[in-house]
Amino acid sequence: MIALSLAEIASVVGGQPHDIPDPSVRVTGPVVRDSREVVPGSLFVAFAGERVDGHDFAAHVVAAGAVAVLAARPVGVPAIVVDDVQSALGALARAVVERLGATLVALTGSAGKTSTKDLLAQVLQRHGPTVWTPGSLNNEIGLPLTALSATDDTRYLVLEMGARGIGHIQYLTELTPPRIGLVLNVGSAHIGEFGGREQIARAKGELVEALPAAAEGGVAILNADDPLVRAMATRTKARVVLFGESGEADVRAENVRLTASGQPCFSLHTPSGCEDVTLRLYGEHHVSNALAAAAVAHELGMPVDEVARALSGAGTLSRWRMEVTERPDGVTVVNDAYNANPESMRAALRALAAMGGGSRDRGGRTWAVLGAMAELGDEALAEHDAIGRLAVRLNVSKLVAVGGREAAWLRMGAYNEGSWGEESVHVSDAQAAIDLLRGELRPGDVVLVKASRAIGLERVALGLLEGDASGEGEVAAR
Repeated sequence: MIALSLAEIASVVGGQPHDIPDPSVRVTGPVVRDSREVVPGSLFVAFAGERVDGHDFAAHVVAAGAVAVLAARPVGVPAIVVDDVQSALGALARAVVERLGATLVALTGSAGKTSTKDLLAQVLQRHGPTVWTPGSLNNEIGLPLTALSATDDTRYLVLEMGARGIGHIQYLTELTPPRIGLVLNVGSAHIGEFGGREQIARAKGELVEALPAAAEGGVAILNADDPLVRAMATRTKARVVLFGESGEADVRAENVRLTASGQPCFSLHTPSGCEDVTLRLYGEHHVSNALAAAAVAHELGMPVDEVARALSGAGTLSRWRMEVTERPDGVTVVNDAYNANPESMRAALRALAAMGGGSRDRGGRTWAVLGAMAELGDEALAEHDAIGRLAVRLNVSKLVAVGGREAAWLRMGAYNEGSWGEESVHVSDAQAAIDLLRGELRPGDVVLVKASRAIGLERVALGLLEGDASGEGEVAAR
């Protein structure tokens, strides 16, 4: 973090110093909420959770080198006591980003946020020191902690913003006001909580409403291929830049195709030129993510050839998102189990089908190991049924539906689409899926594992990667 004294922090957050012998002492380390991450110079933020109260670790973190604790009550060690720890953390983040000379880029969308953020971070790193949201820490706690990890030399701050309701993104933009805002898509994720796609669009559009006017440098980067996103152009005073495969997009892809292994290739067209790109990621859906990253990079002055090289060299930074690993016995496991919604599930199945083209040439099969998609409300049955049907239409060799009611709906969809034999099966839990697969997989097979995060289906992928079919050997990620 930019070094601030404890007195300055207390003033910024409206807190009272307690047991601080020298208020001029500066926080020179990171701001953390996990006591295990404390290093000398840290500021520890004490949240009182349902199972663990950070205040109980106050003495421990100060002994480990923290200069003070941001707390809701006195804790017997140096502390800044505030009425609300979360609000104080947000106020501190706002004060720090106002002192930064960095360009703030914020992005949101129903699907692909983390993958796009990871791509953009890797591209901008080539242009200057860049700080970005780790993993999916995109809420009212994770976002300010990310912002507070910026330093004096940070040139770009890339922030992923999530929402579970109206007003959430507006609040996040008040903590970290972006100059560039990127909206990827409006899909069905959390549709049960929002009540409809129009409400989701309303929430996502709060990002472009928060941008500065065009005359002040504000830029709204919108998906030309998504009507609900494109319509957000009327909700912002910022300059609008479109990306997508539409001929009207300012940054667009042409001649999109997939390699034999399922990796996208395309020609990247920008107002400053054209270059070819071959992504290391898997699935055609990453073309849109790459275009979004390219549009931001172009606005920040990166030459198109440098953008193309950066995109072609970028990999997966966050775990369990189309994480492709080939076992020594020739079985390929695709761990995409971090989360799932109808859009990302369809994209993953299409990627599996593309990857399976090469595997079938070697006698291999494609396996879709799928679990529930959460928070779909009244759409849950229809959406799970549709995914089961899509697996059959894409000629996926084997569907393994894992779990309870939603898994039964997946299996039902496949059955109703014509998967009557052994092509689809419903199992109770992750261990049952592992036991089934260990007995059935053979060299050349490709296995996709995907479900909403709460299902914990990553256990299937990790179980399959403990070794090859005989339990021996190492695995190699690619």
